[in-house]
Amino acid sequence: MNAVMEPSEWVELRDLNTLRVASVARYYVEVTDNESLRAALAWADANQYRILILGGGSNLVFDGDFDGLVIRICIRARYWEDVSDGEATLVLGAGENWHDAVLYAAGSGYRGIENLALIPGTAGAAPVQNIGAYGVELCDTLVSVTALDRHTGELVKLAGQECQFAYRNSLFKEQPGQYVITDIRLRLSRHRPLQLGYKDLQEYLGDFAPSDIDVMDVVEAVMAVRRRKLPDPMTLPNVGSFFKNPVVTNAEFDRLRALFPEVVGYPQPEGVKLAAAWLIDQSGWKGFRNSHVGVHNRQALVLINHSGGTGADILSLAKEIRESVKARYGVKLEMEPGVVSQAVRE
Repeated sequence: MNAVMEPSEWVELRDLNTLRVASVARYYVEVTDNESLRAALAWADANQYRILILGGGSNLVFDGDFDGLVIRICIRARYWEDVSDGEATLVLGAGENWHDAVLYAAGSGYRGIENLALIPGTAGAAPVQNIGAYGVELCDTLVSVTALDRHTGELVKLAGQECQFAYRNSLFKEQPGQYVITDIRLRLSRHRPLQLGYKDLQEYLGDFAPSDIDVMDVVEAVMAVRRRKLPDPMTLPNVGSFFKNPVVTNAEFDRLRALFPEVVGYPQPEGVKLAAAWLIDQSGWKGFRNSHVGVHNRQALVLINHSGGTGADILSLAKEIRESVKARYGVKLEMEPGVVSQAVRE
């Protein structure tokens, strides 16, 4: 790594994760293009340091310091290509702010990602989690991902179907460390039907005639609903939904419904998706607080760090919640955010 790209040492990451958990990186560098990314990876490999790729820090729990190189992806790009017949492909550098990209697309009159407004994080992190909200997932519009393959050192372009998208999952989550995303491409349309099936959106837009609703109306509705239900990480540190909605078999759902007639479930091709928020709420956790961390009083899926809690505090609370739900309903909850444990030099 040349002198310009020499990494900083002992960098505090509290302001670089939305839980605002204290964690110190042994080395830290920001990369703004593919060449600086390659240089950072080469430096870490040459010095046998582990690597953490960091975007907006909105889907991570730091459990201790990181004795390696944190590479923050700051690759910026935002432009249109293949514009034709009311459709266009939006190209986003991995370091672009996701919500800003949604506003840009909607403001340009293009539909497809408006339901994903106000989701924190960067464009490069969006495919990893296959972000989704209000009936829309990233995979619905994603055409391709460009990534650096760490096994070969080459840039590769992966088509949407190659990314193995599933509910809050992808190839990048299943094979952590192999790919570093540098840009994404989304195919958007001026005429795509708006997705308004969720009750909250319907209630907000109830005074509008369906023919009068445009893409920016949906963005405004999504932002209003999210702000009403979810705390702003800038004022109350959190990572959004902390648990996935579990999917159970039809037989298991029938068992649950016989014992708990009010259980909330949504039919899926592979079974029934349960509402994790309902399970947590009914287990008595909604609004819970201890001296450092807690559960949001309006959305049971959101764990909050209200008074300088550590990653261990957050993970301990998550474990208690999971054990409580398992004991009451026999259902296992899976965490959405990844955990960054203290890494030792190999």
